Amino acid sequence: MQFKASKFFKAFRILFGVFMIVVYLGMAYLLFINFFQWNTEPWLTLRYVFATVLALYGIYRCYRQIKGIDYYRLRDMEERYDKYNKKEDDHETK
Repeated sequence: MQFKASKFFKAFRILFGVFMIVVYLGMAYLLFINFFQWNTEPWLTLRYVFATVLALYGIYRCYRQIKGIDYYRLRDMEERYDKYNKKEDDHETK
């Protein structure tokens, strides 16, 4: 039962990650094309700054999504357990 829940949450995290990439890159695009009609001087500069930051962060999130990097928790506890036990086995055999 826990394995099925784990698969569901992995799929949910992948879908949420892709959705957030689309949101970040979409907002960057809308700011670059001046969709919100921010033509006054303080907003004009901030628009490009926010668009650049959102685009860079969207690209970074896309890279993390493709590579499978997850900073908040480990992707698979079994892999971690196997790596830990493998290192212990190597020390015992030497």
